[in-house]
Amino acid sequence: MGSARQSDSVRRKASTRTRGGDETRLARAPQQSLQRHIERFPQAGVLVVGDLILDHYIWGKVSRISPEAPVPVVLVESESLQLGGAANVYNNIHSLGGRADICGVVGADEGGQRLLKELGVRRQGRGGVVIDPDRPTTRKTRVIAHQQQVVRFDVERRAEINATLQRRMLRYVESRLREISCLVVSDYAKGVVTGALMAELTRLAALQRIPIIVDPKVEHFPYYKGVTVVTPNHLEALQAAGVHADDDQAVEEAGEIIRQRLSCQSVLVTRGEKGMSLFESDGTRWHIPTVARQVYDVTGAGDTVVGTLALALATGASIRDGAVLANHAAGIVVGVVGTAVVTARQLSEALTHA
Repeated sequence: MGSARQSDSVRRKASTRTRGGDETRLARAPQQSLQRHIERFPQAGVLVVGDLILDHYIWGKVSRISPEAPVPVVLVESESLQLGGAANVYNNIHSLGGRADICGVVGADEGGQRLLKELGVRRQGRGGVVIDPDRPTTRKTRVIAHQQQVVRFDVERRAEINATLQRRMLRYVESRLREISCLVVSDYAKGVVTGALMAELTRLAALQRIPIIVDPKVEHFPYYKGVTVVTPNHLEALQAAGVHADDDQAVEEAGEIIRQRLSCQSVLVTRGEKGMSLFESDGTRWHIPTVARQVYDVTGAGDTVVGTLALALATGASIRDGAVLANHAAGIVVGVVGTAVVTARQLSEALTHA
């Protein structure tokens, strides 16, 4: 069963320390309620906006060190391509049974064609994906040997997309808002999410009264003012808040600073083996312990978190219950090497056996 520990409500400024002890209360999210939200996923529509990435994997074995330099020689056995970044968020929503749509940018290159092909087998039409002939399709190539990542090399251009492409994306988003229940911004700082684009997305979401969830990048935190939820990992939260320690108290301080600074409803900090910490607008804080049994690869886990949270909110779940579901989903994907997705059945079974 999903569970979360609630700490004392925050009634003080974020910079002050907790008075007294750190006693927490254990609160449980009813399993039946969580299962009902999963059953409603097919009724939920989510639009994902952000950086589309092609994840390229080279799989092999290492048996010797190169005589040319002190580096391992990888004997390549196979290669695979998977959807990454915003495309992986879309893929997770689709895998969980939700109705997903996507809006982003690819280059006029082979990578763009391959990414569109991967998207094309899962969706009708590509109206939200625009082509920028002046940039390459973002590609991350990871070399994996014996279940371990040996090296990663990236092809990308991080400069902001031009105003014409931004307008085309916004027109598409506006055309889709009446058919969706949640908007996700997947920001990998590859040039798609700009200050102007983010301001307009926040305005449009507010007009339609739909939640907007942001998977953020530290350098873009000023863009996210007024969104519903931001989901930084703990290092991003500490950096964005300017907190220099790295313990539980520091994470709590950072979460409150971010929530107040952005005037958002909630901040969900993902903390790896320590689970998640949720900071809500009324000052309530929740700690959600990890449910991962084994951690092989955290690649794409943040995409799974925002995708699951978006579907949960789109079905009427509270942010806390959505975070519990997202925590279970992340616990599944980190047990798989490479970019992975979760199915509704896997999530339902994970809840049953928790």
